[in-house]
Amino acid sequence: EVQLVESGGGLVQPGGSLRLSCAASGFTFSVYGMSWVRQAPGKGLEWVSLITSGIGTIHYADSVKGRFTISRDNAKNTLYLQMNSLKPEDTAVYYCARHSAAAANDLWGQGTQVTVSS
Repeated sequence: EVQLVESGGGLVQPGGSLRLSCAASGFTFSVYGMSWVRQAPGKGLEWVSLITSGIGTIHYADSVKGRFTISRDNAKNTLYLQMNSLKPEDTAVYYCARHSAAAANDLWGQGTQVTVSS
């Protein structure tokens, strides 16, 4: 089965850190660009970060730049998102998504909940 499974979410205080993981299976992970996308309560989907295939060019949304770090381990078929200096507005369900050849997200995980609260 072609599958993405996120993990690592939880409850954290403002200023804290979490590391999210996305385990990929059923396809050749290394040849796909991958994104993290989030959905806050009552809001639509917000793209967070992208890492391309190959050399691994990285892009971030302005809202997380300087605080979040995306990375990938192709040998482990795993995508990561290191989140530091977390803010309450980072509270959301975080999804990893695979990019199609047309740069659309064609495969999504089930999401993992991140709650930032004191």
